[in-house]
Amino acid sequence: MNSRERLVKALNHEEPDRVPFDLGASLITGIHKIAYQNVLKYMGIKEEEIPIFDVVQQLAAPSEHFLQRINVDTRNLSPKNSSKWQLQFEDDDHYRYFTDEWGIVWRMPLGHGLYFDMYKNPLADVEDVREIDKYTFPDPDDDNRYLGLRERALELYEQGYAIVMSSISAGIMELGAWLRGFENFYMDLVLRPELISRILDKALEIKIKYWSRVLEQVGDLIQVVQEADDLGTQNSLLISPEMYRKLIKPRHKELFGFIHSKTKAAIFIHCCGAIYELIPDLIEVGVDILNPVQFTAKNMEATKLKREFGTDIVFWGGGVDTQNILPHGTPQQVKDSVRRQIEILAPGGGFVFNTVHNIQPDVPPENFVAMLEALEEYGKY
Repeated sequence: MNSRERLVKALNHEEPDRVPFDLGASLITGIHKIAYQNVLKYMGIKEEEIPIFDVVQQLAAPSEHFLQRINVDTRNLSPKNSSKWQLQFEDDDHYRYFTDEWGIVWRMPLGHGLYFDMYKNPLADVEDVREIDKYTFPDPDDDNRYLGLRERALELYEQGYAIVMSSISAGIMELGAWLRGFENFYMDLVLRPELISRILDKALEIKIKYWSRVLEQVGDLIQVVQEADDLGTQNSLLISPEMYRKLIKPRHKELFGFIHSKTKAAIFIHCCGAIYELIPDLIEVGVDILNPVQFTAKNMEATKLKREFGTDIVFWGGGVDTQNILPHGTPQQVKDSVRRQIEILAPGGGFVFNTVHNIQPDVPPENFVAMLEALEEYGKY
């Protein structure tokens, strides 16, 4: 059974030969460059250069040699940059800055920074809906984004890997908050919904155009379409279920319905936190895969999720807690936790192993290796 066959079987809620394993196939299932460097050194692997997969989160792009060595089944497929935008850094005495193609400014402390933090939001001062229409948004029809996309997809397909296709941006609601600024965005949801609705509609419009172009080229080759929209905190939803159903759910339904009309690939949504109340809604609008399965958040116990939703949605993640166990536990505690999560989530298929969100720089390499050993020992059906 090759990696693609293994993943497809799991997506169909059937048991393959072993639990499929993802590392680095998306911006939310990866590993920080510092953790990756430490793992390479611990495992005695030399790599001349470590490319950065995601600048904001400082995620490494693991090498093909490394992915093969640890038996990763998934591979990422991403668009190229727009021809109208290039990544450029500027430094002052304290920070390194860059502006992304949406006009959002990010900064990271010089010398000791681990990530780039959002610094300026381009629509923060907008007062009128008409100003949104005048703003220069990224062009999803820029041909440069799609250069070589099918050739790369064919290469991965012929090698038997499961292909995860990245989105053009953060989720519809996330992107609205990033453009407007979090304080403005959440107040506007109540006080100025017409303003927020226009921003959300622009995000939806751009995403549909993007996926139209992507799926025309590789919709027959990919297995997973990756989207995201964080809706929860550790203990609650970010917005009420009623507000989600009024403002966000209809746009999710339109986007996911469009994607499903163009490809047989499963729709993966990354949605952190305590989102138990909204899982039925996500299933209803066409989500096939839930990530990161934050089982330590309120009301998100893995046994309950598997029992209530295990036949309707695939759990991608939830393999080990990355806030406490993976960084601060002993190797044996890591192994015990991985075993428990596999025992809960793997039966009947519908489970892809990954950590709960990206592996952070404070994770000891011994614990990473313990995770791999436990997956190897307990992940066979």
